[in-house]
Amino acid sequence: MRIEGETGFVLHARPWRETSLLVEVLSAGHGRLGLVARGVQSPRRQPLRAALQPLQHIRFDAVLVGELAQLRAAESLDAAPRLAGEAHLAGFYLNELVMRLAPRQDPLPELAAAYARTRERLRACQPLAWTLRRFERDLLDALGVGFELHCDGDGAAIDPAARYRLDPEHGPRRLHSDRGQAERSAAATGSALLALAADTRPDGADLASLRLPLRAVLAHHLGPRGLKSWELAAALGRLQAQP
Repeated sequence: MRIEGETGFVLHARPWRETSLLVEVLSAGHGRLGLVARGVQSPRRQPLRAALQPLQHIRFDAVLVGELAQLRAAESLDAAPRLAGEAHLAGFYLNELVMRLAPRQDPLPELAAAYARTRERLRACQPLAWTLRRFERDLLDALGVGFELHCDGDGAAIDPAARYRLDPEHGPRRLHSDRGQAERSAAATGSALLALAADTRPDGADLASLRLPLRAVLAHHLGPRGLKSWELAAALGRLQAQP
C-alpha cells in the first residue's frame, strides 16, 4: 500500500545496518508506523536525516509492506521544540508512552491531536506536571481505556474533599477514612479529578496527587516492564536530593 503526503510526528529513530534508520512515527491516518529509511546516514542525505529526529513534525511518502513501511521521502513541516533538562525528559517520556501503548497501523486521530497539543505546550514551556497529566488522560481516552472523572466506579459523584485511587478497569474508587497515610498519600484528591475532567489546572498539592494514581493505571497497561523515562526521572531525583 502506498502512503503519500501523510503527516506525522517522529517518536524514535535508531541506526539500522550501516547507512539506514528504523524510525517510529505517529500519524493521524495510519497510527503508529515503523519506517525503514534506507541510506540516510550518508552525507548527501543529511537533510532527510535531520527531518527524522524525535519530536519532528514531518510530511512523508512510504510503501507499506507487512509490519514495516519503506520510506520514500520526508520533509520537516516546522522546527522541532528545543527542549533541555526536565522538559527534554518529558519529551522522551511522551514518545516512550506512545511507542509502548499505541498499536501499530491503528488510526488514532485523537491521539495524534493530543500529541500535537502537548508538543506545543512543551515548546511554550508550560508547566510540565500539568502538561503531562493532561496528555496521560488524553492518551488513555484515545486508546479506549480512559474512564469518567466526574463520578466513581459505582456512579456516585466525585466528592472534592475525598481521596480516590484509580482502578484501571473500574475508574475512581473512594478511599475510606480508616485507610493508612501511605495509601491516602498515593491517592488523588477528588478536587484534582474534577479539575482534570474540566481541563482546569488544579493547585499545588491537588495537581501533585494525580501523578501516582495515573502512573498506576499506565503501569497496568504497560505490563511488567516499566518505562526507561521513569527510571531516568527517579535517578535524577536521587541526584538532586544529594547534598
